[in-house]
Amino acid sequence: MSVPRLSNLQFLVLGALRAGPLTGGALRDQLREFGVRRSGPGFYQMMSRLEQAELVKGWYTQEIVEGQIIRQRHYELLPSGASAWRRQRDFQMSIIDRFDDVGQPA
Repeated sequence: MSVPRLSNLQFLVLGALRAGPLTGGALRDQLREFGVRRSGPGFYQMMSRLEQAELVKGWYTQEIVEGQIIRQRHYELLPSGASAWRRQRDFQMSIIDRFDDVGQPA
């Protein structure tokens, strides 16, 4: 089995997107539920890398709120991202299965 290439944070992001497309804000809210605090620029740079790796697809929508144009970034999991998530999950599960019954260190 090859070593997975996803970081824990990337694994979390792809997992959150398995339920369906999310806005960047909604995705960041889900990450906060796991204690992940990323700056806006840091988050969107990570998402850009996932887009470049063709694991997620991103696009903008616009709406007018109180006379202001609001642009929101949306993200969707691509089939290659779902496959990468499953490979990472299977790798992690194989480690759990292998070492879960091992005694605790003294």
